[in-house]
Parts: sequence; C-alpha cells; structure tokens
Amino acid sequence: MRAAYYENIGPAAEVLRVGDVETPTPMAGEVRVRLKASGINPSDVKSRSGVIRRIPYPRVIPHSDGAGEIDMVGEGVSPARIGERVWTWNAQWKRPNGTAAEYVVLPEIQAVRLPANASFEAGASLGIPALTAWEAIDFVAAPEGKFFLIHAGAGAVGHYAIQFAKRGKGKVIATVSSAVKGKIAQTAGADFIVDYKAENVAERVAAITGNSGVDAVIDVNITANAPLLPAVLKPGGDVIIYGTDAEARIPSTFCLVNDIRLQFLLVYQMKLPQRLRAIAAVAEMFEQNQLISNVALTFPLDDIVSAHEAVEQGKVAGKVVLKIS
Repeated sequence: MRAAYYENIGPAAEVLRVGDVETPTPMAGEVRVRLKASGINPSDVKSRSGVIRRIPYPRVIPHSDGAGEIDMVGEGVSPARIGERVWTWNAQWKRPNGTAAEYVVLPEIQAVRLPANASFEAGASLGIPALTAWEAIDFVAAPEGKFFLIHAGAGAVGHYAIQFAKRGKGKVIATVSSAVKGKIAQTAGADFIVDYKAENVAERVAAITGNSGVDAVIDVNITANAPLLPAVLKPGGDVIIYGTDAEARIPSTFCLVNDIRLQFLLVYQMKLPQRLRAIAAVAEMFEQNQLISNVALTFPLDDIVSAHEAVEQGKVAGKVVLKIS
C-alpha cells in the first residue's frame, strides 16, 4: 500500500516520505479500514518534529484521525461491518501505524460508524478535536446557563467546544485573532466574539458578564492565557486546559483564594466509559446534522509535507486533511 512515513524526527521536508509499505491484515478483534481521508493534528506535527518525544518506532506512519470504509475484519468481528463507513480515533496512539496511508488496522471499537450524509473529510476531523472538546465541556458540571470563555474559537477544538457548550445550553464568549475567524466561531454558535489582537479581553469579558466573570475557561494555551484568569474567572470557576506551548506560570494565590479548579486533559488518555459517552454524543449530533466540521484545507497524500507545514505554521483556521483516495 501507499503510505506516508518517517524514520527520523525533524522538519517535515527532511523526514517525511511517501512510498510503498506492507499492507496490514487484521488480527482477532480488529478491522481494516480502507482510508479516504486522514486528519492532521498539532500533536502529529509535534511528534514528527521531536517536540513531544523521540521517535518511538523504527518507522512511523503518522496521524490518529481518519475516515474510510471497513474492507476486512479479523476473527470475532461481525462480517456485517465490511463496507461500513467509519471514522477512527487514537489510530497511531502507542502503535507505529496511523492513518496517513491507504489502509489502517485497529481494534474494532476504534472504528466508529460514519453517517451516510457526512463526508470522509468531516469524519477525519472528529477524533482528537471533537472528543477533546466534548471532554472539556463535560468537566463543567451543569453547563446550562453558565458562561464559557473558549480560547481559539475558530480552531479545531474550540470550534467543536462552542457547539458542545451551546448543546448544553451554556453561553459562549470565544476569542479569535481576526474577523474571518470570528465569523467561523459565530457560525459554530458563539454568543460573543472577542478579537484578542484588537480588543482587551479582560475588559470585554467584564462588560459581557456584568463584571461577574465566566464560570469556565477552555484553554488551548495556558502559558499565554494564565495571566488573564484573575480578570475573567469568577470564584469557584473551572479552567479546562488541553494545551500549552511551554511551562506556565499559574496565578496560584488567586486560584487558591477563589477555589478555582484546574483540570488538565489529554484526549489520548480518556477513560473508556467517558470516551464511549463522548463518541455517542458526537455520533448523535453528526447523525442529526447538528455538528459542524470546519475542514479548512485538503492536500493529497503525496503532498503531506505541505500539509504538515500548514499545521505547523498555525495560520489555518480549522482542520487540515489529507485526501487518500
């Protein structure tokens, strides 16, 4: 099969290759997915570049998110699943072969039915960002009527988080870095948009909430945003953190005195009962056309270098997806 892979960590143009590799065969309890699309996440880029860790296997086919059709099943898996349209999660977590290939083999639970009305590109946008967003909102008890400050509302996770917060009948303030991204966040359902490059976030949040602050902050980069917490978060509030670009300086005195809960999350480690609830919620919204996937750019498999560079530059408002076939 054709696949993209790397055997050393480093810049995309130096280490990513596309070529023929052995086509996998499913073992007991597994399915093989003939992939149509492969979603790229920041964690995929960081793993390939060596920011997160050293290369864990002699050869890595990257990406955990993907979508396609099951074409073969292993022992113990119903043959009725052959031909089923699916999206994947954690495909390359603790395994060498992910979705940047014509085929991927994985436990059948990690291949979730994709509705007929959904594109493969949209399906390849779900795994990491949609489940991260669901988990972030799920940490906030009884979201109805609560105010959420969702940073990077036009990003892949933020875009889904807005939709889940609104599904829970919360109110959303989304931060963005441009008018174009503001439109994206607004389309997802954000009640208020704050351009952090042109406006004072603390002042806008105070004006919107009547100086009472928000109940929860959903944060993609706690390093950059931690100094804002005392100005935007009400006592007893939650800070849900799914990303950082360096060690953060947390306003610990404020958090202690105001009984603030800090919750870090890594979607790869989500416990199975919570993950099954997340998958069910995502599937339900997707089935009912209530979940918008923002696919910003697509590239062919052979152009994976450009796709990785687009994610790495951080200028794309939405998901970058490889079209496999």
